[in-house]
Amino acid sequence: MKSNNLPRDAVLVVNAGSRKGDDLFEEAKAKLMEAGINLVDAVDVEDPKDIRSIVRQVIQDGAPMVIVGGGDGSLSGVVDEFVGTDCVFAILPLGTANSSARSLGVPLDLDGAIEVIAHGKRKQIDLGMIDQDYFVNAASLGLSPIIGETVPDGLKRYLGRFGYLFWAIKCLAAFRPFKLIIDDGTQKHRLWSTEVRILNGSYHGGLELSDNAKIDSGQILVQAVVGKSKYRLAWDWYAKAFKLRDRNANAREFTGASFQLETIPKLKISIDGEVLATTPVQVRVATKAIEVACPL
Repeated sequence: MKSNNLPRDAVLVVNAGSRKGDDLFEEAKAKLMEAGINLVDAVDVEDPKDIRSIVRQVIQDGAPMVIVGGGDGSLSGVVDEFVGTDCVFAILPLGTANSSARSLGVPLDLDGAIEVIAHGKRKQIDLGMIDQDYFVNAASLGLSPIIGETVPDGLKRYLGRFGYLFWAIKCLAAFRPFKLIIDDGTQKHRLWSTEVRILNGSYHGGLELSDNAKIDSGQILVQAVVGKSKYRLAWDWYAKAFKLRDRNANAREFTGASFQLETIPKLKISIDGEVLATTPVQVRVATKAIEVACPL
């Protein structure tokens, strides 16, 4: 029977461009070694475009565990390389929203995250898929991709989630609702929407958006904010941020293994914070796709 113990040998790869990546790289190295992790190598990546190829190479070289430091985009950008391997994916949440860490239960502070890597367990989790692209936590279409694609780097780096909130208010003024068609294989659901969240985990944008999305459920969840009202969309985010009793009043959820999503007009899709696809797309779950470092 396979042990759920985490490897002691690992490679650390950090996105220096993430919110805390460059500042915490040396401290992370030192604390990982103090915690008993044998760092075979540690790489501080200046150009985010190089992260995936570096992770691919260290996995091919036989690293039993790769620790990736960065935000949700960094994690989603490399997760494909872990699929079909025995390499454990461990994370240091060094980004802005850190939704993937939240969904996995990994503490957001450096010491807490290292405690998980040093003394946690290995666990199989599902991944979401947009066409052939894997993602860890969430994808979205509607207002979120507009924010993600246009928000100034300095704003999100220095103001964090408040920077996203400020920019969201600015973008909301010019935003328009869209027609959404969800095909679940047996029925086509047609509705007006202002935002669609495709959830493998329960968090997106640093907020818990659904009580029903689980990272090991074997299903993908599509949550649509229904109607044409931009104010209803703003209220949905507000109600979920403050966990109000009626926080789900404006959203409709669809759960299953696979969906075909279409919008009129065509819309861009943000995958874990990075705009990488355009509707129409197939959305599905890849069950037990990788092993990750999780809390006990």
